[in-house]
Amino acid sequence: MSESSHITNAHATGVADSGRWSTKRIAVYALFVALTMVTSFIELPIFPAAPWLKYDPSGIVCLVAGFAFGPAAAAIVSVLGFVPHVFGDPWGSLMAVLVALALSVPASLIYRKVHTRKGATIGILVGAVCAIAIALLGNLVVTPIYAHMTVAQVAALIVPILLPFNVLKMAIHGVVTFLIYKPISNLLDKTGKTAK
Repeated sequence: MSESSHITNAHATGVADSGRWSTKRIAVYALFVALTMVTSFIELPIFPAAPWLKYDPSGIVCLVAGFAFGPAAAAIVSVLGFVPHVFGDPWGSLMAVLVALALSVPASLIYRKVHTRKGATIGILVGAVCAIAIALLGNLVVTPIYAHMTVAQVAALIVPILLPFNVLKMAIHGVVTFLIYKPISNLLDKTGKTAK
């Protein structure tokens, strides 16, 4: 499917622009929420200088949901996808939700306006910058609570550790999303047409 045809073709799930909550729409959202929940528990050390900082791919799911079905879907998936973590790690969960929202909602808003690969790239970059800013600010608030550090001590970690880790994290999110979104979008289109 070409990008131009994709602009005028809403997903057959009825989720792109219709605003009505069909059974298929709820099912697709629930699938993305479930995928976010599962991937949020996958934690990988990707930054040797700070092995305690773990990468999880849940942000990719939030981005794909936003690109496929718009900013409302991005927001729903970003919030509900981290519910299992609220009971054990409320502050960390809040930070994860805010970072996911900062990444996926601006990205999906831009992609909805500029529905091309260029729009996707710009959206991912803008979302990544917003998410990194929220992550760094969140660390200044949350890390002192957990690690018994002062705000000044956490601030001293921003340039050597926190910033490069978050840049690397967002780079992985962005590259993977850019590579897999189109095939997933086409699959959703085909599935919707088959269900008709």
